[in-house]
Amino acid sequence: MEVYALVGPSGTGKSHRAAIVAHQFGAQAIIDDGLLIQGNRIIAGLSAKSQPTRIGAIKAALFTDDKQAQEIREALSRLAPEKVLILGTSAGMVKHIVNRLGLPPPLRIMKIEEVASEKEIRKAKFHRTRFSKHVIPAPTLEVKRSFPGILIGPMHVFLRKKESPGKKDWLEQSVIRPTYTFNGKLTIAESAISAIAGHTALSVEGITNTGRITVNTLHDGVITIDISPTVSFGYPLREVAVKLQRQIKKSVEDMTGLQVKEVNIQVKSLSFPKKTAAEATT
Repeated sequence: MEVYALVGPSGTGKSHRAAIVAHQFGAQAIIDDGLLIQGNRIIAGLSAKSQPTRIGAIKAALFTDDKQAQEIREALSRLAPEKVLILGTSAGMVKHIVNRLGLPPPLRIMKIEEVASEKEIRKAKFHRTRFSKHVIPAPTLEVKRSFPGILIGPMHVFLRKKESPGKKDWLEQSVIRPTYTFNGKLTIAESAISAIAGHTALSVEGITNTGRITVNTLHDGVITIDISPTVSFGYPLREVAVKLQRQIKKSVEDMTGLQVKEVNIQVKSLSFPKKTAAEATT
């Protein structure tokens, strides 16, 4: 199976152009926001856009739920497509999805700027932020049946047929308003993420103090974390640091639904056991 990807920040029109890019690569299936789509059918998955919260939407898009990931793996096994197109906000997100679904690395990762002009991207962002309009690359009848209550209306995408350059075919897509947009905007403060990272750090054996914790937002849903812990003398620094990286990444991603791209650790000091009164006098 060959895997291709289309990446770009949220709201730049990836889903709208998914059918065009899939047609260009000859991909028979699309993986977008938690769904496996083939032609005019939603084959399997749980739509991120039907989740009640943004955190739930992010988790669905990343296939963090084992049952959801297994459902997609089994569906892909049945369909056995030669080529698959994955949509993501970044190459890191695509890599995470590929790992969760047991797929080979992408042969090519295309950026949204390669298929959409700056003006088109600005227009897509405007409709996303002003009207909360999202696109699912599947017909309205299919979306209405699978996810009632979020549909706004249809949208048509025209494709040039490779075998007949002068002729065009079209596919129907669905414009929807995600469930989570009905409840207002949800943001996670960096202080909350720092608190999660700090609590997790102190649970790692060998860490006596978390030191300074800095959270950096790269783009929508993707962050890095810098931490400067104190490690107890006698513990192997590399082993403790690696364990700390893994634990922080897992805790923050599980609790917030955000994608942690990096956990950067700089051990600045060591702590030594305090001497007892008897030891101090000897």
